[in-house]
Amino acid sequence: MANLGNVAVVMGSKSDFDVVKPALKVLKKFGVNATVRVISAHRTPDAAHEFAAGAKDNGIEVIIGVAGKAAHLAGVLAAFTTLPVIALPVKTSMMGGLDSLLSMVQMPSGIPVATVGVDGGENAGLLAVQMLALKYPALGEKLSAYKKEMAEKIEKDDKAVQDEAKEI
Repeated sequence: MANLGNVAVVMGSKSDFDVVKPALKVLKKFGVNATVRVISAHRTPDAAHEFAAGAKDNGIEVIIGVAGKAAHLAGVLAAFTTLPVIALPVKTSMMGGLDSLLSMVQMPSGIPVATVGVDGGENAGLLAVQMLALKYPALGEKLSAYKKEMAEKIEKDDKAVQDEAKEI
C-alpha cells in the first residue's frame, strides 16, 4: 500500500499507549505512516520542543498529542510548529478525563489545537486522515467508502431492531 501521509503520535507517558492503539489502527487501515513517541511536556520539555520544531522537516504532516491529567503536551507541541495538532485526552482516575479535556481545549489565542473526546483514539486517527485527505485524494476516496460502510451497518441495525420490535 502506498504511503498516504505521515502522522506523529506523541504520548506523554507509556501508560497512554492503550488509548493510542485505536488511532494507530485507523492510520494503518488508511495507509498512513505513523511515528510513535513518548515525550513528556513536563519531564522532557526540551525533547518536546526539539521534536515539534523539527517535525515538518522530518516529513511529519499532522501531530496527535496524547496526555492525561495536566495534559499540556498537545499545546506545547503546537507552540513549536505550524503543523496541525490534534489533542487526544486520556481518562484519569481523579476526574475521569475532564481535567485532561479542559487542559486541551482551553488553548490561548494563536495556538489552536483540535481536540477529540476523552479516550477518542479512533476519532483522533480519523481526523488526522481527514486533514491528510486535503493533500492525498486517495484518502478522501477511502474516507467516503468508510462512511458508506458505516451507514450501511446502521441501516442493517435499524432493520434488525424494527423486525425484533414487531416480535414483542
